[in-house]
Amino acid sequence: MDSKTLSSRLRELVKFLGTVKGDLANVTGPPSLLAPLSVVEVGHCWAERPSVFAAPALEPNPSKRALLVLRWFLTALRSQLYIGVDHHHRHHHRQHHHTTTAHNNNKTTNPKTQTTAAAAQQQSIRKPLNAFLGELFLATWTDESRKCTTELVAEQVSHHPPITAMHVVDREHGVRADGYARVEMSFNGSVNIRQVGHAVLRVDRFEEDYLIPLPDVKVRGFLSGSLYPEISGTYHIVGSGGFVTELKFRGEGLVFRGKRNAFEARVYHKGDASRRGLYEVAGCWSEGWTVKDCSTGELVEVYEVDAPENDPVPMDIEPVDAQDPWESRRAWDGVLRGLRTGDMRLAVDEKTKIEQAQRQMRASEAKRGVAWEPLFFRSRPGEEHDVFHRLSEGLGWQLHYDKTKGVWRVDDHKVQNMQRPFRGDLTPYGY
Repeated sequence: MDSKTLSSRLRELVKFLGTVKGDLANVTGPPSLLAPLSVVEVGHCWAERPSVFAAPALEPNPSKRALLVLRWFLTALRSQLYIGVDHHHRHHHRQHHHTTTAHNNNKTTNPKTQTTAAAAQQQSIRKPLNAFLGELFLATWTDESRKCTTELVAEQVSHHPPITAMHVVDREHGVRADGYARVEMSFNGSVNIRQVGHAVLRVDRFEEDYLIPLPDVKVRGFLSGSLYPEISGTYHIVGSGGFVTELKFRGEGLVFRGKRNAFEARVYHKGDASRRGLYEVAGCWSEGWTVKDCSTGELVEVYEVDAPENDPVPMDIEPVDAQDPWESRRAWDGVLRGLRTGDMRLAVDEKTKIEQAQRQMRASEAKRGVAWEPLFFRSRPGEEHDVFHRLSEGLGWQLHYDKTKGVWRVDDHKVQNMQRPFRGDLTPYGY
């Protein structure tokens, strides 16, 4: 689709969104603006760099661990938010090329990575498919050079409202992340995406927990024909070891023209009344950043997102025909083929089949008085979420578990003993 056609369709979308009242989260976007992946697959961003995920377990210094948790958070943002934009085209043409060290104190800015980032910013992000109830995404990533493996389990645990639960684990290094989010969307010239939820990163070796925020996002660029995400506001990553990271996202804005996706962060100990920074991090989360040791003024890291050594490692996922009917890529196979090839009729026809089947399933359940049960996640009362309440104290951070049908946690026993077919003969196409 050329940019003129995309721009005109975006203007038509603006007119349509302006007529919609309330939450837009379950509004289906025009097929031409959909990304060839589902919401449940977006969680890959937290798992696709196994060495970054495992790094806190290998660092004995607690302040540096907090810094490594921040790095993991930052490296996930671009894949999470620039949906439908191919930043790593070279990544699709290799099978077993793995990353090398992401920490290089002496490297200078690579003009090729600048070119890659600039080109990607000219592409328009797209909307992922709305996940259906019970949809699953299962994948692993292995960094053979560092002997790290991450496993991802994601499930759509609610459709109204849309809630996705996620579990990432590196069993060898004893690191796990558990999170869930309800997405709320509204439109006022930009699409405003509010993520109600959070994640908790656990590092077993040090018995540490880190409370991870899920930032709110604005999608801008409707009139220019190039949609892009912006995070704004202040967020905190809070560790049980006493270290806090404060992140301030600024971005371009509408009045003061800053740099797109800009941020500043500092790591401090909450026991220090002055909140004196131990490390300061600044840059652009979609391109790269620098890390400074505040006590020495030394630049301790320059991180370039597009540097080849920082590429995600290849995803290991079952072939579509070997997947369970409830796994995302098999369930949406016809839709994804249509979106990738530009066959919008195929995409619409296949998408309509599964959406109508899902509506019929919900009607059947309501008639029989049957409640849907997620496979790998369970809801718990918000009052029992001790980690959240302990770490969020004093920050004004609300749990809002009434909006997310409780707090969602993985059922470890079911994950470790999963076996296809997950729901017997039942498929997303009906009872």
